[in-house]
Amino acid sequence: MLRRTFLSLTAALAPLMALPALAQQSDQAAQGATMLPAPSKSGYAPVNGVEVYYAIYGEGDPLVLLHGGLANIDMFGPNVALLAEGHQVIAIDLQGHGHTLPFDRPMSYEAMADDVAGVIQYLGFEKADLMGYSLGAGTALRVAIQHPGLVDKLIVVSAPYAWAGWHDYNQQGMRSMTPDMAEGMKGTPLYESYAAVAPDVNNFPVLIEKVTAMMMNDYDWSAEVKQIKAPTLLMFADWDAVRTSHVASFFELLGGGLQDALWDGSGMNANRLAIIPNATHYTIFADTRPGEAAIAFLDAPAQ
Repeated sequence: MLRRTFLSLTAALAPLMALPALAQQSDQAAQGATMLPAPSKSGYAPVNGVEVYYAIYGEGDPLVLLHGGLANIDMFGPNVALLAEGHQVIAIDLQGHGHTLPFDRPMSYEAMADDVAGVIQYLGFEKADLMGYSLGAGTALRVAIQHPGLVDKLIVVSAPYAWAGWHDYNQQGMRSMTPDMAEGMKGTPLYESYAAVAPDVNNFPVLIEKVTAMMMNDYDWSAEVKQIKAPTLLMFADWDAVRTSHVASFFELLGGGLQDALWDGSGMNANRLAIIPNATHYTIFADTRPGEAAIAFLDAPAQ
């Protein structure tokens, strides 16, 4: 009974989770941390009156990588090494996640976007590419909106531009979390990943509480998405937690697919849409196909 309850809960919370919740995916998730290369540099950036953890992998043009909710960089598994082959990957643990403390402030996409912008500036970069998944993708999107001058190219993986873009099931799951669920999650790959790096494992219920409070707020960034100038790649699973109709709307807000591209592709703009087949919101982040698609997008000549 307890296991069935946990699987039901984690399936509902999966848009926030960094590690697959379903039992058959646990082994893959547990291996994620072992696939990470050793960072060339790591530490805490003092930004906005708080300290945000970062780790740097590889060399090349800077690429900021942002994890999903309740997670840390481990969730991307082999994609970190893949992306670091030709880029300087800057992995950031968002407020309350991984190595970063919860802070004495409410959690919001806007505040975390300011944190990310602060880390980019702290590390001395004029601009950086951004790639985020789920909660991290929403944060990356807000960076492009709030700090457009810092963003070179943007990659949004499995996240909507409005709360209504999530399926009803996922909305209900994200808003039903309570701190007392933390105890029942002990021993799971998700909890163990947090416990392995968190400064204080007792902050896990605090993280859940802050994320839940954040999810209570409706949002719709459609007007602001239209103003994004950074070339943007939207990436979703064909069976995602984000509604398919919302994915199409998202691309159209960026001017994508509004007309035929013509034989020579002259009808296209700089934005792209990728649908990963035979994938879900719970598997896409550890699948190397998104990493490969991201590299092709980042390395393509400016249009």
